[in-house]
Amino acid sequence: MSSQLIIWPILFPLLLSVVLMFLWSNVRVQRIVSVAGSLVSVILSVALFVFVQREGISALQAGNWPAPFGITFVADTLSSILVLLGSISGLAVSLFSAVSVKGSRLKFGYFPVFHILLMGLNGAFLTGDLFNLYVWFEVIIICSFVLITLGGERKQLEGAVKYFTLNMLASIIFLTAIAVIYGLTGSLNLADISLQIAKIENRFLVEIAAVLFFVGFGIKSAVFPLYFWLPASYHTPPDAVSAIFGGLLTKVGVYAYIRVFTLVFPNDVFIREMLVSAAIMTIVSGALGALIQNNLRKVFSYLIVCHIGFMIAALGLGTELAFAGMVFYLIHDIVVKTNLFLISGLVYRLTGSVSLRDIGGIYAKFPWIAFLISIPLFSLVGIPPLSGFWPKISLFGASIETSSFWLLSAYIFGSFITLYIIARVWSAAVWKDAALVKPIRETVLFDQLALRRRVFYILPVVLLSLVSLYIGFGAEHIQNLSERVAIDLIDTRSYVETVLGPSQNIQP
Repeated sequence: MSSQLIIWPILFPLLLSVVLMFLWSNVRVQRIVSVAGSLVSVILSVALFVFVQREGISALQAGNWPAPFGITFVADTLSSILVLLGSISGLAVSLFSAVSVKGSRLKFGYFPVFHILLMGLNGAFLTGDLFNLYVWFEVIIICSFVLITLGGERKQLEGAVKYFTLNMLASIIFLTAIAVIYGLTGSLNLADISLQIAKIENRFLVEIAAVLFFVGFGIKSAVFPLYFWLPASYHTPPDAVSAIFGGLLTKVGVYAYIRVFTLVFPNDVFIREMLVSAAIMTIVSGALGALIQNNLRKVFSYLIVCHIGFMIAALGLGTELAFAGMVFYLIHDIVVKTNLFLISGLVYRLTGSVSLRDIGGIYAKFPWIAFLISIPLFSLVGIPPLSGFWPKISLFGASIETSSFWLLSAYIFGSFITLYIIARVWSAAVWKDAALVKPIRETVLFDQLALRRRVFYILPVVLLSLVSLYIGFGAEHIQNLSERVAIDLIDTRSYVETVLGPSQNIQP
């Protein structure tokens, strides 16, 4: 097995999308091909992950142009983990889409666009080139804009305008930052920039570039104060679309933060202080926003904002313990947030609503589904030994280690507010007496569906819940992976040498 394996998580979704386009009018076959293709994507991602674990960091130079002149793809532990989690989430959402997305939307190219979106995500995770990171971001924005507007409902269009406007602003700022870096270093290769940036005498321009990246990625990650587009848009599309958005789209921004600020600006004290300050406000504002919501999907949207702050703050602390907690939390959050939006779709089928005022009685009627719902909800809270508990040990410890007591207070505040909100959701959706629930809207409920459709509603939630349970009960393995990533993020010599060759004069 060679480094050619790196390109397949990008190439295969593209080929799958082309096949689906030829099946444009045959919705039934599209569903089958999408699910089968998603399963193949998982297999390819597992193969890439195993290859990286055995062989170490691997790079592919497209067209055999040597770095830094050509287009570089790099697979390290962090990127291979994210590609694997993205493919697992993609499989779950593909299964859920097969029964939850209306046939009229499927006939307008839902599945081809969905797999192009997954291609863009994998491309962003695997690129070693700053400009191509921007290109993959644009692929993601275009596909997500199509998915968020597919169906043309008024609330979708309103959410799409906010989503597209802010993300285009972020892209402009990002592109400006790339131009500044290219003007300073004459390079777009991340590994090469990491060597060249230290030689720049005009540190003011370097700081300007860092701030531009901070703002551009901050908008895409939904960091305070420009986060409001996320809760205004993520609740508007179908649940399957919201799931892939909530689980992965903002995490691409977090990944970009990690990659750029550990390679290009690794020891910038000013930027680290900005990251921690913005993260504290993100945690607080996201938590307070979730408190006042009654729409289940809006609650989960604000919790995305809140927990993005957990990861961005750890990046700002810059210690190995903080990085390990950040990576562990990133792994946990992708799986749980994807599952929560799928659960919101399941709750709608069970009760006919997603309003906390109108839902209830799930435990009385479907106790086994109530147990299934409890896994991602309690994982999000961090009840031991579930997945959300373990990274907080590292995050809290890193805050104490660096005497960042304001951040520690924000972590504790965000955790307690999350506990309160999830208890509220559990009480409203699961424990509430069904007699207190308002009359159900006109919709086909879960127990009225054919058995096959009920299985496809449940199976994706089961899949992601099992992954969450593995993350929690197999925390030692995830912690070891996270610590390995943390070491690579602090000491980037292996990354740079793999891309540029061992002859480079790389300082520790």
